[in-house]
Amino acid sequence: MALPPLVEPGPDLSPARAARYARTTQLPGFGPVAQRRVRAARVLVVGAGGLGSAVLPLLASAGFGTIGIVDDDRVEASNLPRQNIHTPSDVGRPKVESAADSVRELDDEIELRLFAERLTAQNAERILSGFDLVLDGSDNFPTRYLVDDAARLAGLPVAGIPVVWGAVHQTGGQVGLSWAAKGPTYRDLFPVPPAPGSVASCAEAGALPSVCGVIGGLMVGEALKLVTGTGEPLLGRVIVHDALRGSFRELGYERDPEATPVTELIDYDLFCGVTDTMSAAELHARLVAGEPHTLLDVREPWEADIVELPGSLLVPLGVVQTDPAGVAARLPADPLVIVCHHGIRAETARKLLAEAGLPGVVLAGGIDAWARDVDPAIARY
Repeated sequence: MALPPLVEPGPDLSPARAARYARTTQLPGFGPVAQRRVRAARVLVVGAGGLGSAVLPLLASAGFGTIGIVDDDRVEASNLPRQNIHTPSDVGRPKVESAADSVRELDDEIELRLFAERLTAQNAERILSGFDLVLDGSDNFPTRYLVDDAARLAGLPVAGIPVVWGAVHQTGGQVGLSWAAKGPTYRDLFPVPPAPGSVASCAEAGALPSVCGVIGGLMVGEALKLVTGTGEPLLGRVIVHDALRGSFRELGYERDPEATPVTELIDYDLFCGVTDTMSAAELHARLVAGEPHTLLDVREPWEADIVELPGSLLVPLGVVQTDPAGVAARLPADPLVIVCHHGIRAETARKLLAEAGLPGVVLAGGIDAWARDVDPAIARY
């Protein structure tokens, strides 16, 4: 069933604005008053990657008056096929800046709030403050749980704010709505995060560009319905898209009556099992100091051909999974640091090698973090 409009209408539209949105305002439920609500709405987009690139132009074109963008990443050449808000000339730029330029090209009267930083439990309250809803296009589970909890706690003791979330994996995707004040949340659907390494990241598994557009479009549709109070939002429902079958299906879920209440933000890396890590800065300091170490790179050979850390040993994750004890027996006895692109595969290898009797730590954020924090001159793919 429909929910009340999320925001109050803004001022009357100018004649030029009214003409601009004429094809929208003639739709039932999306008339001039609804368009004024959209103009008054303040939406935060988490991530300016594949989903953010699909969401942001649609939000701008639809007439949202205030758009926030939070992302600490920079544009890489391998982003361009699915992140079409960025162009080849943007490679190396912060994604929030590139995305903001594209939004301004569509509507230079939009108020933009840019956060070129990683969303954390320490800054989430500050970043979410003043927004009416969040569109979460992040690509990792710690951030998804953080966004869901931070939105639930935002503005309390009133009601928190809704989160429209999307996820893309290879040739499929999901989209749903999480709003504790009105119905079930992301935690009701996924009370326990998947084991580290069990779900590969987009960089490791790939993503069909068109899927980002489909899921991003559905996310903006949810935002429009919430802001205007029109239609039936995806509360307690998840849409699952399979691009190879050309299909959509719907999954229903309800509140978990035994769920532990969310009262504060926590360590989301720890909650999602991302432990035993070493930062790029810490590894760099140890290397400069000449401390003994073994760098184990568990990426594929083609990735190492693009960029690798000096002195690292290349043993793809598949080899480690086939014979962890054999790999552990052949590695030097020096402290072990395991490396991959973003850290997911390295965490899988760390667990296998630890079970085989060889403890180690994961380079947090992987080669990508090294390129961002230590050596920006190397390739980020």
